[in-house]
Amino acid sequence: MCAEGPAQLHPTLPPVTGAPPMYETFEHTADLGLRARAATLDELFAAMARALTATLVEDAAAIQPRETVRLRLDGDDLGYLLFDWLNELLYRFDAQGWLCADFTVRVASDGLDAEIRGEPVDPNRHRLDHEVKAITYHGLTVARTPDGWLAEVIVDI
Repeated sequence: MCAEGPAQLHPTLPPVTGAPPMYETFEHTADLGLRARAATLDELFAAMARALTATLVEDAAAIQPRETVRLRLDGDDLGYLLFDWLNELLYRFDAQGWLCADFTVRVASDGLDAEIRGEPVDPNRHRLDHEVKAITYHGLTVARTPDGWLAEVIVDI
């Protein structure tokens, strides 16, 4: 799940040294891939959360950080930890109708602590985009690169 060392996965992406974390989506048959690059693991996990949110709604900027939720996830494998993190965010959307606007994530050797800020879905302001059915293990990657970190995950839509 997690690879350390130079990643040769996508050499066309620009380096992230000194740049803000970025994310992008990519096509994958009937599914959708999420990819992020960041200088640190904390920024990487936050960028992947933003990628998921941007997949769920057309305009993630319309989500207001009205409520704050703190959570803790245990785990020592970065790939599984990323899976659990995104799965938790998807659960909050599916089961509670809650959208996340902002993320503060601290990844440690034994798990992660996060503060997520957001609000309940408001149909007048939040136009839903893709219906994400599940986070998958297919293509799940968290890898150290020469410029920082790279993550990829395929979501079932």
